Amino acid sequence: MIPAPAALDALREGNRRFVSEISRESGGSARRRQLAAGQEPFAIILGCSDARVPAEIVFDQGLGDLFVIRVAGNIVAPSQVGSVEFAAEAFGTRLVVVLGHSNCGAIHATLQQLVRPSREQSRNLSSIVDRIRPAVEGLIERGPARDLQTLEQLAVRANIRMSADHLRHGSAVLERLIHKDGLMVVGAEYSLETGVVDFFDGVPAAR
Repeated sequence: MIPAPAALDALREGNRRFVSEISRESGGSARRRQLAAGQEPFAIILGCSDARVPAEIVFDQGLGDLFVIRVAGNIVAPSQVGSVEFAAEAFGTRLVVVLGHSNCGAIHATLQQLVRPSREQSRNLSSIVDRIRPAVEGLIERGPARDLQTLEQLAVRANIRMSADHLRHGSAVLERLIHKDGLMVVGAEYSLETGVVDFFDGVPAAR
């Protein structure tokens, strides 16, 4: 079992390799055969489904390194919570990262729905928007009027924080692992423009 701080360091180092375009060897078929009997991922990534943000590539990791859950808007619904619980308990993984990204389409759709409600939105898409809505509504209610670009930037981070908080406090299993077994849940934002991942929520202060 890799402790959460060490797993976080490994993700940061992998992202630095990705940004610098210096990738490590993946291990190929030998690694695939080795993993056939089981897996021990060192981090759980709850990320957005956006095709531009594949966690294994962004963090320069290979087969078996990450347990990745992807859903539009990196929202937290019961199935996502259950998936995180499963990985944390079954594999002893001690780091969970909620990974959002700049220019998120789900955030944009939520803001549009708040400004111009539409009945044309499908019930399934509405279920995603409705989970993002509380983070966005809070921004609008608390702050002065902002341009759409600034509001979207703030909303991306607010949504990441909300999802991370949901995992920290919305599951008895995860709460127990946090308090007794060193599980860490952090929030991070990936920049589509630079490739850099900024871990900004729930990260211990540097000593």
